[in-house]
Parts: sequence; C-alpha cells; structure tokens
Amino acid sequence: MAEENQTSITEFLLLGFSDLRTLQGPLFWLVLLVYLITLLGNSLIIFLTKASPVLHSPMYFFLRHLSIVELLYTTDIVPRILADLTSSHPQTIPFWSCAAQMYFFIVLGISECCLLTAMAYDRYAAICQPLHYSTLMNQRACTAMVGTSWIMGIITATTHSSLIFTLPFPRRPIIPHFLCDILPVLRLASAGKHRSEISVMTATVVFIMIPFSLIVTSYARILGAILAMASTQSRRKVFSTCSSHLLVVSLFFGTASITYIRPRAGSSVTTDRILSLFYTVVTPMLNPIIYTLRNKEVTVALKHMMRRWVP
Repeated sequence: MAEENQTSITEFLLLGFSDLRTLQGPLFWLVLLVYLITLLGNSLIIFLTKASPVLHSPMYFFLRHLSIVELLYTTDIVPRILADLTSSHPQTIPFWSCAAQMYFFIVLGISECCLLTAMAYDRYAAICQPLHYSTLMNQRACTAMVGTSWIMGIITATTHSSLIFTLPFPRRPIIPHFLCDILPVLRLASAGKHRSEISVMTATVVFIMIPFSLIVTSYARILGAILAMASTQSRRKVFSTCSSHLLVVSLFFGTASITYIRPRAGSSVTTDRILSLFYTVVTPMLNPIIYTLRNKEVTVALKHMMRRWVP
C-alpha cells in the first residue's frame, strides 16, 4: 500500500490503555488522585518558597521553578490520559495536538534536567565554596541558570519537533502509547528517520548523560567535604539538605535513562507505558512530598503558615 506524507495526515490513533479494559476504571481514579496530589503539592511548594522569608535562598528559588515545571509537565500529559481512560476504545489525537504535546513534553523535560543540574551546583557551591557562595549564586546568576534551562528546552523541542513531524508517516498512524512521546512517534515514520534518530540520541547524551555526570561529580565533591567535617552534627545537617535532591535526581534520571538509553530490542509496549506512567505521573507527585517531608526548613515554613491561617 502506498504511504502518504505528513501533509495528508490529520490525526494519530493513541492506543493508550485500551487493551486493559478491566483496569481502566481503577486506573482512572488512581491517576486522578495522583494528579490532584501533584497539583496541590507543587502549588504548595511554589507558595511557600515565595511567601516564607526563610525560604528566600537560591536552593528554594530553583525548587520553586522545578515545581512550576512539574505542574506544567503533568498538565501537558495527565488530562489526556484521564480522557482516554473514560473510553474503552483507542482515541484519536489531531496531528497538531500530538505535535504540541510532544513539543511541551520536550521543553519541560529538558528544562527539568537543567534545573536539577543547577540545584546540584548550588549545593556544591554552598558546601564546598562557602566563602564565595553569595558571589557564585547571586540573584542574577540564579535567574540566568533558570532562563538557560528554559532556552535549552525550547531550542531542543523546536529542533526535534520540526524534524519528527516533517517525516512521512503511514496512512493510518497508530501510536502504541498514551502520549505522543518521541520514540513511539519516531518509530512510525516510514522513511527519512535516520536523521531524527541521530538527533534524539545526541540530545539524550547531552541532556541526560552529561547533566547526570555533572550531578554525580558535584555530589562526589560534596561527599568529600562532608567526610572532612569534624562534627557529626554538621555532617548530618549537610547530608539532610542534599538527600532530598539526590532522591529526586535518582527517580528522574533513573527512569529517563531506562526509557531512552536501553536497547530497542529490550523494550516492549507494556514496559514503555509503565516507565512513562511513572516519570510523567508518579515522579511529579513524589517531588514535593520528598522535599516537604525530608526538609526541615520547608516543614517549619509549612507549620508556621498553618499556625497563621488555622486558629
């Protein structure tokens, strides 16, 4: 059968979870609950880091922007999942809606990688370069790091989206996924996808492996500084400020690495969906919980706010 190019494609068919009909009802309520907790938790972090003077430091400045990214990230993905879970049949998504979803998915994913790297550098500067910290992490530098994170996301998303969505697709493109992720859409292309695959692999190395390597290097230096401290109490205090970020980094980069770096031969539709569901739905919910429960300054600010608002 002759294949048409992308100009004649008006929509994609998202299979979603249509093959798991008995689980669609419970999965809908579970995803909805997680989404509401995500909205509440990240909104709370944004409010606290803005309203509480105790949290007006570079670390919480980055945390506030990370929560903004998480809110937008899940809102780009989850409403579509919920809508699809209400139907027992695969749902179509318009061509340009699919392109827009992937575009914002890439922008926010790359921005999060860069923000997590900036947060690691902030902890390195605070612990290993305390005398120069106020100079290294002044307001201008922090704003530049956040701005660069967004710019890198926009450049990468524009490049990838323009490459992928100008490829020729089959007459009836079926995406075996619940979102327009890069790899499932790219695998549909009938020809000319080699250039896009190289672009995706390059971006994976640049925005997953390099940031992760920088974060590991920063924390190796931090670990050395912690071990050099004479006071056990000081060690415990410094480690507690870093443990939350380390846990978030492990969750984000762990699932991203498994998804985009593992060999294609070792992947399956079910595995891809489970991993994607974890890093698009579950991880954004866990981040504010981790930072709230494991960070004493955030906990104190939350208690102070509750005492002011609740008689």
